[in-house]
Parts: sequence; C-alpha cells; structure tokens
Amino acid sequence: MESQRSLLFIALMVVTYLLFSQWQLQNAPAVEQAPVSQTTNLETAADADFVPEPTGASTPTISTSNAATKLINVKTDTLSIIINTQGGDIVEAKLLKYDTEQGNKIPFTVMQNGNQKYVAQSGLTGANGVDRVIKGRPIYTSAQSTYQLDGDSLTVDLVFQDDKGLAVTKRYSFTAGSYSVGVDYIINNNTSNSVSVQMYGQLKQSTLQDSSSGMLPTYRGAAFSTNEDRYEKYDFDDISEANLSKTTPGGWVAMLEHYFVSAWVPNAKDNNQLYTSYSNNQEAVIGFKAPALTIDAGLQGETSAIFYVGPKDQKVLEKIAPNLDLTIDYGFLWMISQPLYGLLNIIQSGEFSFFGMFDVDLGGVGNWGLAIIIITLIIKGLMYPLTKAQYTSMAKMRDLAPKMAQLKERFGDDRQKMSQATMEMYRKEKVNPAGGCLPLLLQMPIFLALYWVFLESVELRHAPFIFWIQDLSAMDQWFVLPILMGASMYIMQKMQPMTVQDPMQQKIMQYMPVVFSIFMAWFPSGLVLYWFISNVVSIVQMKLIFAGIAKQKEAKAA
Repeated sequence: MESQRSLLFIALMVVTYLLFSQWQLQNAPAVEQAPVSQTTNLETAADADFVPEPTGASTPTISTSNAATKLINVKTDTLSIIINTQGGDIVEAKLLKYDTEQGNKIPFTVMQNGNQKYVAQSGLTGANGVDRVIKGRPIYTSAQSTYQLDGDSLTVDLVFQDDKGLAVTKRYSFTAGSYSVGVDYIINNNTSNSVSVQMYGQLKQSTLQDSSSGMLPTYRGAAFSTNEDRYEKYDFDDISEANLSKTTPGGWVAMLEHYFVSAWVPNAKDNNQLYTSYSNNQEAVIGFKAPALTIDAGLQGETSAIFYVGPKDQKVLEKIAPNLDLTIDYGFLWMISQPLYGLLNIIQSGEFSFFGMFDVDLGGVGNWGLAIIIITLIIKGLMYPLTKAQYTSMAKMRDLAPKMAQLKERFGDDRQKMSQATMEMYRKEKVNPAGGCLPLLLQMPIFLALYWVFLESVELRHAPFIFWIQDLSAMDQWFVLPILMGASMYIMQKMQPMTVQDPMQQKIMQYMPVVFSIFMAWFPSGLVLYWFISNVVSIVQMKLIFAGIAKQKEAKAA
C-alpha cells in the first residue's frame, strides 16, 4: 500500500509538472511581428516566388505586368483584411471581435506580412494560368482602395486582362457575422484558342518563431484532410523534409495556432491535389490545386474555393467542411474532452442540438465559471459509487491503524516481514489497500481532458467569472483560488487515514497541499476552480460517508 500511494502521488506530480511546463509555454511573451502598413514595400508584401506546377507538363510563355501595385483595405463586422493587388493575396487579417489582450481593444492579428510572414495566397496555374505565365504574378486593378461592409454582404472585385484577351476577375465575397470568405475566379476567354487553368490556394507562413520548448507544446503548423485521413498534422519539420502530395475528393488544408485557424476549402465535388513546399528563406507552404478547367474561345469559366480565417469555433467549422472541426485538437483524450466541452457549452449557453435534427434552447447559466462548477458537481455525482467505495476502504484502513502500529513494533525495520504481515492482515480483514486509488486515477484523465478543453476552446479565452477572476483561461492574479485549493487538499488529507509509516514519506505527504498550490498558481483559473470545487464536494461526501459508517458501527454494537 505504501509503494502504491507513493507511486500514485509521484504520477500526480509528474502530470502536474507537464501541465505547468505547457502553461508556462503558452504564457511566454510572443515574438513581436511587424504588421503590414500602407508604407510596406509592395514588392515584398506578397512573395510571388512560389506558384505550384500544373497537372501535366507544359511550357508557359512568360510575360510581364507593368501595372502599379497597391494595398486594398476591407473591413467587415468581424474581419479587417488587407489585400495586395499583386496576385490578389491576403497579406493581413485581424479579428475585430477578439482582443490581443483582454480589454485592450486591439484586434487580434492572425495574418501579417512582417518578419514573421503569414499570408493567404491564391491564383491560377495551369498551361494558361495567369499566375504562372506572368512574371511576378498578375497585378490586379480595383475600383476602390477601401471597402466597408454596410449590409449583409460585400463583394470586392479585382480585375486583370492580359495582352492576348484573357480577362480574369478575382472576386472576394464577405458575409456579415462570418469569418468565411468566398474566393471566385471568373475567366473570360476572349482569345481565339481554348485555355486551360487550375485554381490553387495556399497558406504561407514563416517557420522562424519563438523556439521556446515545452513538454506539451500547443501545435503551431499545418494540417490537412483527405477521404483517407480525416485529420492529419503536417508540421514545419515534415514540410522541410518531404513535400506532401495527395489527391482526394474535396479535402482541405490549414494552418493552426492557439485558439485560431486559417484554412482553404476547395470544391467538395472536385478531385483536388494537396501539396506542401518549403523555401530557402524558411517559409512553409501548404495548399491545394483544383482540377484543370478548359475554357473554349469566346466562353466564360468559373472556379472557386472558401477561405476561412478566424477562431476555432466547433459549430462553425463543422458546417464549412467535413472534419474541419477536428482542428480543435483535444489530443489523445479527445473522447473525454469532446463530451466535456459539449456539456460545458450546453450548461453555459443552453443550446442543445439532437444530432442536427432539431435545436432546443434550455436556458443556460450564461457564465463559464458557473458552468464549470455545475459540470464538477455532475462529474462528482456520477463518480459517487466509486467515491463511496474509496472512502469506505479508507475508513477500514483507519480502523486498522492500531494493528498496523503493532506490526511496526513487532517487526521493526524488517521490511520484508512487515510487508508480508501487512498483506496477510489485509486478507483476513477483507480490505483492499488499492481500493482508495481508483477514483483518483479516474479523475486524472478528466482533469487532463478538461485542461485540453481550456487550451483549445476559444470560447473560454478571456471568459470572465466573478469579482477578480475576469479570464478563466488565465492564472488567478491574486492566487486566491490556488490557496483555497491547497487548503481544501489539507482538510482532505487530515480527514484521511495516514497509512504511510515511513517518517520521510509522511513529511512529503504533509507538504503536498503546499506544493500543489504553488504548481497550480500558474494554471488557468478555470481549471483551479474545477479542482477546488471537486475537493469541496469530496470533503462533503467524505463526511457523509464516514458518518454513515459510524452509525452502522453503533447499530452493530448495540
């Protein structure tokens, strides 16, 4: 029993250390990135070096576009985007409803073109694709340099026409309340021959980021989905070592970071090719190529895709494309994290959907902190049978304390005989020394799964609770919750029998609440709240169970 208890607490400490290392990594100062401005060197605002090769061999005729380049500002109720007319690429994207830091009213920047480049590119490759046959890619023209969404939708047209009569309109379509952007190419073939083009969309990001390491770092890198692989990470090291090349119906490609994602979603009916590339200046690219589109002389052709840049919103992402919601990566405990998130969301918002067939508004509590308290009560209630077995086992162990002391006095320092005599006593008294460990072991996966929910669920980012706790995803600045949690651990420890006989181990056990309070001080306050409420409920359950056992003993004695 002593060794099992020791191993259990060592495992608990290791898990806590791993989570603490991760939380330190997440709260490390970010590398400052220079945003794109109107004074940015337009020649470098959109790197035009890499255009994917078309399907099938062809030798393009290279020409040059001499039009002037400029930046176009587009603002909706959710997005602030800058588009470069060279290639028509998105070189900056800010999320207007998400602050960089809580309350600072500075929109969070997902994409930008500075030292840490992160842009969304799209174009036309193929035998006659303008992004392939025009040196430095085409330079589009636009009727305005600034666009503002005033109604439900906004269309921004970029126009290019080559000297042979091929006219291309690159159309961005924005919708109120949405982070999805429609990207359409309308090609008018005014030449005397048929033309062949392929749309491509790609995400380019610098791999030169803060190199801080952690035990469980949040993933920052690429991912993709095919009909064979629902969700597959392809990190920057993978891209630098080998280029991805997969063909799939539909599919998508994405770049992930903490709480946010950007993604290209091609036509689900097309057989698309997914690819990656890595440049000498340490920029990683992941993208897709649509099938070749042949347009006869005098006719018009269209090809399109969806571009998403915004929060990892599970409900939104699953509607855009199959498996895109898997970018909310709950790790190896996803089977626990997903139900926990679903239940938390129902408690908080009251919105309940039955397999998408009908939606019900149950009237939520409207506060993520209260939702955490309620889900803690639910979990502790479901685990009550195991908890009762645990504390019953503890009560029996406490009753055996005098006999344990006698064995200690009898065998002294002979550990082997002491262990044999102890196990024989357990057998005769019908006590399972490991019976009290199972609920704690079961609680650890729930604790870890809830940690990943906090790590990945953007709804909990900057979510307030009460009083001084105004961000459940951040540490408690006043350390009140960690202290309360440590105090609750101390009370629980005093109520439990001390079965460890070694004086050194006893001292370690006594200082355990202090150590845990220090570790948990840097954890998300929402997670500490869960642990504290769980301890409080355990104390109440322990008192009720011990009182019931005492009454049974009194009745038996009478």
